[in-house]
Amino acid sequence: MPADRLKVEVEGRSLELSNLDKVLFPRAGFTKGEVIDYYTRIAPVLLPHLADRALTRIRFPNGVDGGSFFEKNAPAATPGWVRTENLPAPGSSKGRETIDYVVCDELPTLVWLANLAALELHTPQWKIGAHPDVMVVDLDPGAPAALRQCCQVALLMRDRLADDGIDAYPKTSGKKGMQLCCPIAGTQDAEVVSDYARRIARELEQAHPKLIVSKMAKNLRPGKVFIDWSQNNAAKTTVAPYSLRAQPVPAVSTPLTWDEVEAGAAGKRPSTRPWTATEVLRRVAKQGDLLAPLLDGGPELPA
Repeated sequence: MPADRLKVEVEGRSLELSNLDKVLFPRAGFTKGEVIDYYTRIAPVLLPHLADRALTRIRFPNGVDGGSFFEKNAPAATPGWVRTENLPAPGSSKGRETIDYVVCDELPTLVWLANLAALELHTPQWKIGAHPDVMVVDLDPGAPAALRQCCQVALLMRDRLADDGIDAYPKTSGKKGMQLCCPIAGTQDAEVVSDYARRIARELEQAHPKLIVSKMAKNLRPGKVFIDWSQNNAAKTTVAPYSLRAQPVPAVSTPLTWDEVEAGAAGKRPSTRPWTATEVLRRVAKQGDLLAPLLDGGPELPA
């Protein structure tokens, strides 16, 4: 076997890892071996959020400074033990009616994906064959607005959703924005969920026009936070909690506490630096999975 390849066994599955010393985050010197180590260690809290969901990956074979590509279909050399599901492909850029999606239900699959430099993991808001069980609202700041303003909007959104009996759980996007994730009943289709999110976004825009915009036109966004309600569309996916992001450092989409969001809204914490893989592992060791309530379901959205 070549010196840059290593055979390992993960939960009874045989895998061949390669190029473990290859640097995928050059500015931080973070290697593929460290990517695999991170995903292995974060797996207990990450895998429940991936289970039974069609997985879209963004692969960076030459690191975050090199080229990347979206991958929905299972690659040709996919091991036979990796779960795949043939599913409709709404919005396929290649005109496909169906795609053989990878489903990451277990650690060996996660390690296999990490070895392919699948740094970013994105999922839809529903499990295979089901209605959405999570509503996601993306908060995207238009410069000079930043994460501080996102935190302010997150608090407004949290309180408005609470009026309808909807709980919201915050996380960073791992880039410049945030997402609010809300457990829902899984009995309503994506159009209903998207329409509800759009209605709430428009309400908040009308109440706070200097801070919030709900329309997608980019020329309306400078200095405001765009509430992207369209994340619940049947063709959309959202970065999974605990996924790495392609940033100069190994940034992670990180669950937050509401105390942290309130502090961020008041400008009491750094508002631009993302949490890194090492920091997130420490956080999880202390806090567990702050997004665990998403796994328990929630109420129906009001009409």
